[in-house]
Amino acid sequence: MALMAKYFPSVTRIKYHPDAGPEDNMVFRHYNPTETVHGRTMEEWLRFSPCYFNMFRYFGTDDHYGYRTHIRPWDEGYSWTARHYGRASYDMSGKYMDESTYDVGKMSMSPHYSYVDVGKRSMSPHRDYVDVGKGGMSPPIPLPYVGYEDRKGQSWENGSRSLPNYKRRMQAAFEFFSKLGVRFYSACDRDFAPEGETWDETNRMLEETTNIACNLQLQSGMRPLYFAADLFSHPRYMNGAATNPEFHVFAYACAQVKRAMDMAKRLQAENFVFFHPRDGYQNPLQRQIYRDIQHLGHLYRMAAQYKDKIGYKGHLLIQPKPFDSLRHQYECDAMSTMQMLRHFGMERTYKLYIKPAWSRMMGRPYHHDVYMASAFRMLGLVDAADSYPEINGTSDICASNVRDATIVMKCYMEQKTGSFKSGMDYGHGGFTLSCRVLRESFEPCDMFHGMILTMDTYACALKNAARILSDGCFARNLQQRYISYKSGFGEKLDKGSTSFEECAEYIRSHGDAQVQSSHQEQHEQMFNYYVHPSAKKPSGYSGHI
Repeated sequence: MALMAKYFPSVTRIKYHPDAGPEDNMVFRHYNPTETVHGRTMEEWLRFSPCYFNMFRYFGTDDHYGYRTHIRPWDEGYSWTARHYGRASYDMSGKYMDESTYDVGKMSMSPHYSYVDVGKRSMSPHRDYVDVGKGGMSPPIPLPYVGYEDRKGQSWENGSRSLPNYKRRMQAAFEFFSKLGVRFYSACDRDFAPEGETWDETNRMLEETTNIACNLQLQSGMRPLYFAADLFSHPRYMNGAATNPEFHVFAYACAQVKRAMDMAKRLQAENFVFFHPRDGYQNPLQRQIYRDIQHLGHLYRMAAQYKDKIGYKGHLLIQPKPFDSLRHQYECDAMSTMQMLRHFGMERTYKLYIKPAWSRMMGRPYHHDVYMASAFRMLGLVDAADSYPEINGTSDICASNVRDATIVMKCYMEQKTGSFKSGMDYGHGGFTLSCRVLRESFEPCDMFHGMILTMDTYACALKNAARILSDGCFARNLQQRYISYKSGFGEKLDKGSTSFEECAEYIRSHGDAQVQSSHQEQHEQMFNYYVHPSAKKPSGYSGHI
């Protein structure tokens, strides 16, 4: 099928070019979807899924500290940046456009890229507007971009929450996903349509946009890696959703999840994710904590029952989330979430959608929760975004740390190849791209650069991890480190078939323990060998993964 070219006309499908130069950034240098790595293609291993929410509902705002900055080719001057900087001088690829590109009415473009108005206004080469009539600066006038629905300035993204605006946004999103060459995307109900004045009106709008999404999926061959219910944006959820002290809000959240699960089934979403940034506490004096957590358990029980009732085949996942939204989350990490599921007897019904960036924000290693979830056979999806904990807890940034990604990928591949015999079967799982470009990265081309950066980071990590597993040196060293548990009294301890009294008798007979070095630095050096391979390969190294 031909690619859509309405909203990003200057961007073609992103291709794999491993020899691209440092400034050739609209290509993949590492991600080759058809390349076989450790027995499967990169596409089968990674199953990348861009996040609709962070790519198409975030426009560079900084809460109440700053207005929107991002320029979008479908934008009618909605951001300050579009009006004052890039409004008529850049297209989607970040390049200057010639005068034939614009239908500017009285305005014309000179060969030197300065706008000249035959009437009052002119634009200097420095892109400052000058009112030559009064000697002052005139109000900025937005100029149209390529990709406008019409030449009168009717953009698809006009800053409103109207249903037509959501429809145009969906068309642009599918064009963006298609040009990245991915088979999946991730979304929630509020990405598709705004809330209406009544429940029925909201349902009608969601029905209409779900029909559009199904048609776009059919045309593009895509479907959601996960779908979710937005139980945090609306003011009704300011005190939580399932954990809200008001039962009416809890009931509304349950009804919204039911509707979202119906949508997920229609869209053939592979997973349904629960994501609760508002469900926590700010002051324990105002909360009955166990009751709150019990209500979360009720929500998950009802969701599992409804999944079976409607015959939805997707997996149910929970994303642990720490202290975001200025409250302490009940599901703050993998261990607390798994304990809650075990407490309510649902550890076989749910798995976890882990975002390593949250581990980093909590002062733990990036990979921590991935390994915890995998160790307990609970790892479902992995979120490829990163964070800047040292900068006010900034999260959802594009991943660029190949070393951290390689540690995550090693665990993920060990699970998928059956070494741990844990987690989901092969053919499920994947990596969501819930990254957003920074507020300062406001040009449309930055959206593609951010996705390419993250996808290449994890593709490089995949190849590194594949070499680690193929060589087996870490597996051999790990086995040797635990070898004392293979026989004798160590084997009894390992199987839990001994007692304190037997341990005391063993120490009385054998004396003090003999310790061995962990060789931590040696293992870090070994790991760097795979992350930063030397130019000269050892003899016998074929380079085959």
